[in-house]
Parts: sequence; C-alpha cells; structure tokens
Amino acid sequence: MSSMPAPHAEAPGAVPRIGAGRILRRRALAHPGLMIGMGVIVAIAIAAVLAPFIAPHDPYAQDLGARLIPPVWHDGGSWTNPLGTDPFGRDYLSRLIYGARISLIIGFGAMAVALAIGTTMGVLAGYFGGWPDLAVTFVVNVRLALPTMLVALVVVALVGGSLTVIIWTLGLLMWDRFAVVMRTATLQIRNQEFVSAARAAGCSTARLLLTELLPNVTGPLIVVATLEVAQAILLEAALSFLGLGVQPPVPSWGLMISEGKSHMFFRPWIIAIPGTVLFILVLSINLLGDGIRDVTSPEGRS
Repeated sequence: MSSMPAPHAEAPGAVPRIGAGRILRRRALAHPGLMIGMGVIVAIAIAAVLAPFIAPHDPYAQDLGARLIPPVWHDGGSWTNPLGTDPFGRDYLSRLIYGARISLIIGFGAMAVALAIGTTMGVLAGYFGGWPDLAVTFVVNVRLALPTMLVALVVVALVGGSLTVIIWTLGLLMWDRFAVVMRTATLQIRNQEFVSAARAAGCSTARLLLTELLPNVTGPLIVVATLEVAQAILLEAALSFLGLGVQPPVPSWGLMISEGKSHMFFRPWIIAIPGTVLFILVLSINLLGDGIRDVTSPEGRS
C-alpha cells in the first residue's frame, strides 16, 4: 500500500514560494535611493536623540570673544569648534545637532496632525460617497484656494511662533493631500470582495474601516506622509528665516540661516552649512518616499 504524499510537499522541480515580506525586503535592499534616504534619516534622528551626549558645547552658551570663528577647513579654524561659531559665539555644530530635533519634531508633528485629519475625511468620503463626499470635496477645494505660506505667516504673526503653534498651524494647512489620496484609494477598494465579505459577515462600519479598509491603503498613505514631513520642515525653515517661526535662542536651521544672512558675502559658510544640512534632510526624506512607492508598487518599479 503506497503512502500518501505530504499535504504541503512541493512537486519535484517546483519553484519554492517566496513570501511577500521577503520580496519587499529584497526590493528595498536593491533600491539605492531608499537605502540612502533611510540611512541619512536614521543618522540624523540618532544625532537628534543623543544631542545632549554628542554635542561638544552648550548650544545656548554665548562667547562674544569667539564670534564668527570659521570652520576647521578654513584658515583660523579650530577643532574646538569644528564648524565654527555664529555671530553670538555659539558653537555651530552643537546648534546644528540640536536644530535637528526642532526640524524632526515639527516635521513629524505636523504630518501626524495632517494625517489624522486628511485620512479621516478621505476615507469617509470615499467609502460613503453621496453628501459626505460632496462636503469633503468642497472643503478640500476651499483649502486648496488658500495659500499655505501666506496663511501660516498670518496665523503665526497673530498667535506667536511657539513650537506647538507651528505644528498645529502647519498640520491644519497640510491635510488636503492626505484627503485626496485616501479618497481615491478608498474608492478603488470599497467594492472589493474582501470588503463585501466583511460587510456580509456583519462587521460594523467602524470595524470594517479600521480592520479591512485602512490596512489596504497604507502604501499610498506612507508615501504621502514622507512628502508632507519634508514640506513641513521646509515651511518651518521658511517661517524661521522670516523671523516668525521658532524664536531665538532656540536652535533652528532656518533661524541659523536668518541670523547669518548679513554675513553671507564675507563668510558664506555661515549660511551654507545649515542650508546644506537642510537640503540633505529634505532630499533624504523625498528619496525615502520615492523608494517606498517603488518598492510597494504592484509592478515593482526600480
């Protein structure tokens, strides 16, 4: 009597199946932009978290006798202040490290506020349709008619430039992209079989949205979130440069550029250093978002 084959035994010569997680990991590791962007962001985040331990000096300590010391690669530079000092004699490297905290807190904080508002509105509009869809579309059109930078300038000028005010102001001005993308993604899957099956099984609307619908739109949600983080960081830097963002002496990359603009023709490094770091961070976030889009896309773009 011959023995029965094992239920999960693969036929001879069959190609072994690879899990979706392993495929995504392989695509991610093979995507240079994603890996570079992630590496730079992780390095900046670690530096921001460990700022009290790795910063060589107090970022608020002023020494008027050591004003505008050039970086170590310029004549007159010193390893005591590797990136030099600002017009108030504060160590530039220490202020850059602590400034990463401000940029990341504002970027991710504003993104979280925008994500909560925009995702809720977009999912509800896409799932229910009808008058909720019309209402959300009208509110999105109103929001798109408002210039983000101008409204942020007015609000911050009237209320003040504290960290909390900037986060909420930017978050309340950046939710429209989440709403549009989530509405489109929800429209594409709301009539899929797994959603209909969950509805037929008696799932409540809240449970269906949270457990069936939202997990299947996380791909575009993550991509939009990375783009919004970069936009929030740039907007905060612009507000600080105009003197309406984070107020001195709090270290902010935009504020550092603003404080050094009067010396830019004779000491260009004083705005080149924070400007370069800001450029690298925003570029890395965009590379990460593009990489996530390519890795998670159905066609597996590279």
